[in-house]
Amino acid sequence: MSDRGGIFAGDDPFVIAQRWLTEAEATEPNDPNAIALATVDAEGMPNVRMVLLKEIEANAFVFYTNYESAKAEEILGSSKAAFVLHSKTLRRQVRVRGHVIKENGPQADAYYASRSLKSRLGAWASKQSRPLASRASLMAEVAKITATKGPNPPRPDFWGGFRITPVEIEFWADGAFRLHDRFVWRRTSVSDQWTVIRLNP
Repeated sequence: MSDRGGIFAGDDPFVIAQRWLTEAEATEPNDPNAIALATVDAEGMPNVRMVLLKEIEANAFVFYTNYESAKAEEILGSSKAAFVLHSKTLRRQVRVRGHVIKENGPQADAYYASRSLKSRLGAWASKQSRPLASRASLMAEVAKITATKGPNPPRPDFWGGFRITPVEIEFWADGAFRLHDRFVWRRTSVSDQWTVIRLNP
């Protein structure tokens, strides 16, 4: 472990992840907090899609979505997920695997309230992941919701957050000649201490 210095230095993987994200915010052209979120369906078939990571907490990562979406149904079915945060400009990745629970209280209310009005109304209007007849029908639903919900719509009960508490976090940085630097933080359960291991590229 003596060579885990520089950008990998630190005793808390969540602090390191936040530092890497903050550095990416200064260099990425857009959405530095975009993550590729992976889930599996009831048959074990994987799915992956881009979502926005909204919070790095002291022991977890939080994003928000429609609870009736395909991703939410798969998460609720397995209580597990994985993601990768890729910073192209910095040539770094943060890979996370862990257990997932809902964030469906005041924290979700506060985040929902911080979104633009059109985004809040859109959350009400979209039946995410389900068939849509046309773009026009979606916009008609937005207009209907706008008329009925007004300028300060409450958070829908079908929309909120998910909190990923990891059992594994890997920090990856590009190296010359593809001799990359990789350190993985692992623990058997979320209450265990971390073990940090350097991996081969």
